Amino acid sequence: VQLQASGGGLVQPGGSLRLSCAASTFTSDYYARGWFRQAPGKEREFVALITWSGATYYGDSVKGRFTISRNNANNTVTLQMNSLKPEDTAVYYCAAKEGLGATISTLYRDWGQGTLVTVSS
Repeated sequence: VQLQASGGGLVQPGGSLRLSCAASTFTSDYYARGWFRQAPGKEREFVALITWSGATYYGDSVKGRFTISRNNANNTVTLQMNSLKPEDTAVYYCAAKEGLGATISTLYRDWGQGTLVTVSS
């Protein structure tokens, strides 16, 4: 599976951004899709995931501000990010794994190239 992330950029604190992750054709219908991020000097961090059935899970630092959704018709996942903070600055990666969703990045086999989000005034 090939993943292509897009939508990053520079935004002021309190602003919003929408990230998208387009995927090539999946070999089955049972794929979980996730977003992770990595700030300079830090480990990759779980942000959000959506299961094949549509259940969603979020990292504690983004709960109530970020929303993940998926469009199964075109294999696209969207991360709507609101009330952005400087600490949200990172490279955001989309990922996919067959079967159950997971918050551990090493369990994901397929990764996009990353898109940079910078929150700064």
